[in-house]
Amino acid sequence: MGSLYYGDSAEPISIDDRALAHLKIVVATKLRRNESFTLSWRHPDPDAEGRSTIWLHPSIPLRFVFDSTDAPEISRQWVEDLANSANSTGGVTLIDEHVEAATTV
Repeated sequence: MGSLYYGDSAEPISIDDRALAHLKIVVATKLRRNESFTLSWRHPDPDAEGRSTIWLHPSIPLRFVFDSTDAPEISRQWVEDLANSANSTGGVTLIDEHVEAATTV
């Protein structure tokens, strides 16, 4: 489980390493373009039910911390799905990865 540290908060936002790696690509791209936006996610299972949203701005410090030393393989489709949500009026929504089921012949 990775962590996203936002602003001066000492309490991290817990996000799965794989999801965090994909999210980092989209967030870094938006912030590099000097774009502000919201980031929303559902609370992980151990936490209370619900969801949260934060406002991301290039001037607010962010730190991505991964538990794994190995970077995951990046799914281009998942990055595109997250980027599409980033360009909507609702901002980035941390959505689950869509995995195509393998078909057997």
